[in-house]
Amino acid sequence: MTQWQGALSILVAEDDADDRVLLADAFVESGVPVELDFVADGVELLDRLNARDQAPDQSLPDLLLLDLNMPRMDGREALRAIREHERLRHLPVIILTTSRAELDIRVSYQLGANSYVTKPRRFDELTAVLRSLERYWMDIVQLPSDSRRGHP
Repeated sequence: MTQWQGALSILVAEDDADDRVLLADAFVESGVPVELDFVADGVELLDRLNARDQAPDQSLPDLLLLDLNMPRMDGREALRAIREHERLRHLPVIILTTSRAELDIRVSYQLGANSYVTKPRRFDELTAVLRSLERYWMDIVQLPSDSRRGHP
């Protein structure tokens, strides 16, 4: 039974322009109804989230897809800052990175990541991963009502 109403709002922190295009194309191909927004690094990510925090009419994204290896502020530092922030700490954060390193996986979960996904190498695999994320976050999990737009 679908619980979600409307498109899933996803903020993607990804420094690689080609990966941003690939993700956008994969979301279109997957048929997942999303509103995508991109930032290029952790500094821009926190600026965007803090701006929404300051403006009550601007809602936070439903999900954050976070790359670990970015310039200025990497994903680990950004995740730490998000989890330390009162209004942002509930934001579901999915690490989406090329790293398969056990240390990166362990540290990401220690810092409060909700999931850790290694970027698939093939487009069709990426599309399948995005469909799975959509199904999990839109149809399966239960989040507080104030976390999901369109819920009472």
